[in-house]
Amino acid sequence: MMPDYTPTELMATVASRLLENGKSVFVGTGLPIIAATLAQRTHAPNLLIVFEAGGVGPRVPILPISVGESRTFYEGVAATSMHDVMSSSQAGYTDYGFLGAAMIDAYGNINTSVIGDHAHPTSRLPGSGGANDVGSYAWRTILIMRQEKRRFMRKVDFVTTPGYLTGPGAREAAGLPRGTGPWRVITQLGVYGFHETTKRLELLALHPGVTFDQVQENSEFEILGAGHVGVTEPPTAEQLRILHEIDPLGIAIGK
Repeated sequence: MMPDYTPTELMATVASRLLENGKSVFVGTGLPIIAATLAQRTHAPNLLIVFEAGGVGPRVPILPISVGESRTFYEGVAATSMHDVMSSSQAGYTDYGFLGAAMIDAYGNINTSVIGDHAHPTSRLPGSGGANDVGSYAWRTILIMRQEKRRFMRKVDFVTTPGYLTGPGAREAAGLPRGTGPWRVITQLGVYGFHETTKRLELLALHPGVTFDQVQENSEFEILGAGHVGVTEPPTAEQLRILHEIDPLGIAIGK
């Protein structure tokens, strides 16, 4: 039987379940906003959503087009500035950073800047925005992205946002706070974490119907499995209803 949900809907609901009530989350454009809003409307009503342009604690009515749009301030607890929200993150007040990515490597370094050589790229991507700040200072960074061999790379073309850089101790040596860094990666195939010792990406759970071979086929580097690889839970009918209430035009979720 074909599932009654799409891979994008599954990614959004799986990601939303990672966010805890009473925590703060600094969200990027698109699916991160949708997943955080879904969490706030279901199991985490006191989730504090923070936007780069200064919206803090809004109750987002429908998906904003950007992180600076007026809906990112709707019924918020503060309408402040980019300086204030970035400073708060640097001061250690951001529990979760939630970002998209174009490319990632085995240590969680992500690229959203260029494809090819930085001086002479074949393509230019949207760039960092606040992603470098979020990935540098949030206690736990969640990444959500499509998984393909050209995106799961042995070495990213450019490090826009640092993961664990070259491995254990590299973040701290670069001056980033101890205990911060990438925590989870959600793709259309599964959910990943990072090994406590090696800091390499490892598979934690497969989505229903996905095999480990499919996961490995869609990565340039070797995918490591955790001691027990689980299976994610599909979205409920209520979660699907709320997702399309948040994104009625299907901009990120699709129709």
